[in-house]
Amino acid sequence: MRTDIFARLDREPEPPKIEIPRMTRTRLALFGGTSAFYLAIVVAVLASTWLVIIDWKIMLFRPYQQWPDLHAFLDYFVVLGQRGPTAVMVAAWLGWRSWRQHTLRPLLVLGASLLLLNVTVGAVKIGLGRGGPHYATQIGSAELFAGGDIFPSGHTANAVVTWGILAYLATTPRARRYLSALSAVVSLGVGLTTVYLGTHWLSDVLLGWAAGLLILLTLPWCEPLIGRAEAWVFSVREQWRARRRLAPSLPVASGGPRPAIFPQRGPSEKKGTPREPVAAGSGNRSTSATRTSTHLAQPRPHAVRSERTPVTPSGSRRPPHSRAATGG
Repeated sequence: MRTDIFARLDREPEPPKIEIPRMTRTRLALFGGTSAFYLAIVVAVLASTWLVIIDWKIMLFRPYQQWPDLHAFLDYFVVLGQRGPTAVMVAAWLGWRSWRQHTLRPLLVLGASLLLLNVTVGAVKIGLGRGGPHYATQIGSAELFAGGDIFPSGHTANAVVTWGILAYLATTPRARRYLSALSAVVSLGVGLTTVYLGTHWLSDVLLGWAAGLLILLTLPWCEPLIGRAEAWVFSVREQWRARRRLAPSLPVASGGPRPAIFPQRGPSEKKGTPREPVAAGSGNRSTSATRTSTHLAQPRPHAVRSERTPVTPSGSRRPPHSRAATGG
């Protein structure tokens, strides 16, 4: 029995139609406001404004030394923003959703969001090259173009995207509200935890929240492409399954090459003697004729009279007598 996702999609009854989110006016307004906030954070850091001063004050305050009892717990909690573990957990849940709903859309949405996250956040990280608090060299400096990769915070942006996907894919308004609240709490907690541990500046976290939210707001524009990708995957699957069904029953074309059949080697033939192949289409006559000619060509030894087996005739050996010979 097949246990893959396609087998499950074939067995399950058809689910209710799933409503796909669209780019509404509210989303457009949120997208515009978040984009403006994103640009404002980048400009504030580039210009070394009051935001950089706040970064340094928090860094010198050293929260992990002020509240050391929280350190052990927050070391594990921050894993909820790490890309590898969170992607595996969310992909497992969305894979089950795909299994139940006869669609690959949840997994494709997750893949598209992670791709956008890696491209956009990674490009800004490499371009600005900001160093982290533990590697800061000059007090009051923004530590830009220093070969670092922490601006924006990847943990924070990843937490917003991976946990926000669950709310984005929710099928009921109630589930969407609960999942939105859960993803917001996890994202805020992960971001502030990185500031507590001293691995990120506060401005890194602010930009990470904005970057993750922009990716979630962009997903409705990606829905047509996701739909075409899903249709292509299912069409490839159907073609592959059709080829598997037709492959064993395909007839041999007339006039095409046929497999050669070699007759069995007779007892008088040597192992090195070449044999001529017999075409499969010639039937059993050529094969039986070859065997007969091989059998007749074998010399039989002549038995001595004393070695012959005596044969006892059945019935009377006296010839029958007619009535004319007996005078009867």
